[in-house]
Amino acid sequence: MAKIAKELKERSFLLLDSLGNLKRTHYAGALRAAHEGQSVVLMGWVAGRRDLGNLIFVDLRDREGIAQIVFNKEAHPTAHWKAEQLRSEYVVAVEGRVMRRGKPNPELASGEVEVVASALHILNTSATPPFVIEDEISASEETRLRYRYLDLRRPQLQNNLALRHKVILEIRRAMDELGFYEVETPMLTRATPEGARDYLVPSRVHPGQFYALPQSPQIFKQILMISGLDRYFQIARCFRDEDLRADRQPDFTQLDVEMSFPTQDDVFGVIEQVMQRAWRVIGADVKIPFRRMLHQDAIRRYGSDKPDLRFGMELADVTPLFEAGRETLKFEGSVFALAAPGGASLSRKQLDELAEKAKSFGARAMYTIKVAPEGITSGLAKTLGEEAVKKIAEAAGAKAGDLVVAVAAQKQIKGTDNAALVAGQMRLHLAEKLRVIPSGQWDFVWLTGFPLFEWSTTEDRWVPAQHPFTGIIEEDLEKLETAPWEVRSKGYDLVLNGVELGSGSVRIHRADVQARLFRAIGLSDEQARSRFGFFLDALTYGTPPHGGIALGLDRTVMLMAGEKSLREVIAFPKTTAAQDLMADAPNTVPQEQLDELSIQVRLKNEE
Repeated sequence: MAKIAKELKERSFLLLDSLGNLKRTHYAGALRAAHEGQSVVLMGWVAGRRDLGNLIFVDLRDREGIAQIVFNKEAHPTAHWKAEQLRSEYVVAVEGRVMRRGKPNPELASGEVEVVASALHILNTSATPPFVIEDEISASEETRLRYRYLDLRRPQLQNNLALRHKVILEIRRAMDELGFYEVETPMLTRATPEGARDYLVPSRVHPGQFYALPQSPQIFKQILMISGLDRYFQIARCFRDEDLRADRQPDFTQLDVEMSFPTQDDVFGVIEQVMQRAWRVIGADVKIPFRRMLHQDAIRRYGSDKPDLRFGMELADVTPLFEAGRETLKFEGSVFALAAPGGASLSRKQLDELAEKAKSFGARAMYTIKVAPEGITSGLAKTLGEEAVKKIAEAAGAKAGDLVVAVAAQKQIKGTDNAALVAGQMRLHLAEKLRVIPSGQWDFVWLTGFPLFEWSTTEDRWVPAQHPFTGIIEEDLEKLETAPWEVRSKGYDLVLNGVELGSGSVRIHRADVQARLFRAIGLSDEQARSRFGFFLDALTYGTPPHGGIALGLDRTVMLMAGEKSLREVIAFPKTTAAQDLMADAPNTVPQEQLDELSIQVRLKNEE
């Protein structure tokens, strides 16, 4: 802060101009050859300055991009003198005329023209930024987030936020045309855990009681269907107190949708049209209907419940071909194999590194087969025999030059074999390493046929794979209490290029079935009423069949923008430690405020 104060004091000799009645006529980055000869007024930030004596060139940046400004000492000496005072990130207004550039700059959208300045207005100075404001940035993410207001000036982030705006606008238009009403649901509600921790908000007027910020509008949107609204959507803000990753934030935005009297196909049809229109914003022609795949097939073929379908490398269950060597190789469960295109060229060192990566994914063992034009080579031949090795390569669909990778993994609890899941992670790792994933390709897929329950090792019980309002396949109802692991749900996921965009389902609309499910997951009738009493009551008043979905808008825009992290498409994101470095949040609050809320803070490490 002392450095900034010193810089500002040193520049205090500058007599700053007032904006007065000056009006901007164009955005700098929007200037084109068609504007040649026009008088313009531009406003923005100094992105760069080159002083050549009688001529000074300034790059003026605004949200639409950059335009080159020329200050000529002989033609306009006052403007030239003021331009000599400019430094990076000064805020200025420029009056001038658009002229053709002698040598166009193909890297700028406005590169065919420049503005010959007749007047310069210096509206504000700037301290020296902690990093250069350009897309090729070397600053750490911590520094970028601490000075987010500067980071957001970079063209890449400006473009990402503009894309986000346009996508959401197009989604709203599409939903309106499809007959949906946008309805806002409460931000302050009661705690109804849906699998993650709630963010709690203390009530001042009801001491000792708390609101919760919504993890999703799930119950409210179902109540809107009970209310007869028929078709609802919302660009909803949601909050979950969970560990963060590159694709998670504590507060996030989703497209929330619910419909009355739908089949699964009805929900799919709506979302496919909306996604098709959203992708047109980036000039992509997405074909509909989207592909569909059973959850169990996705696991078997790709080792993932969010398969990336842009490339092949499908898995093959080769367990029978390994049976003869089970005792010698000392593995349990299944063995899944895949063929990595061109992988036969990997060195011994690279294969050793690959084996370590497999272990990090949970593999008990990894085996390789090199397929070369002159023949197949593998250490497995001594144990399984050359014929079995050949059949393994054939099962994986290997061609000359490919590397076959087979993995075995320990069994998980309840007999679930995770060899396919480990092989699925190896599939993605190898695809990235060997660069076989095509760019500019959008492979959507609907996953269906999910099990209703999954086993929780932390809770040592069966828990809902999705939220506890997910519909149940009618013929499986009788298994709800006796064999919950066999019960299929009416849930579905939308996956794009290996990223889960969202989940949904046709819901439970009968009060008796909802009560049975709560009992099946270990909630007594009293506990269910304590958490969901108002909703259970609502179900008894003529609830129509209904269903919907929630799609992550942050993830959607992240993929469209070609980014790897959600933080690149959110204006003010949190770190992986759930901190806002710019605003210094979370932080402590005065004791008077805590007293007013009847709250006493006691840290975990305090006695």
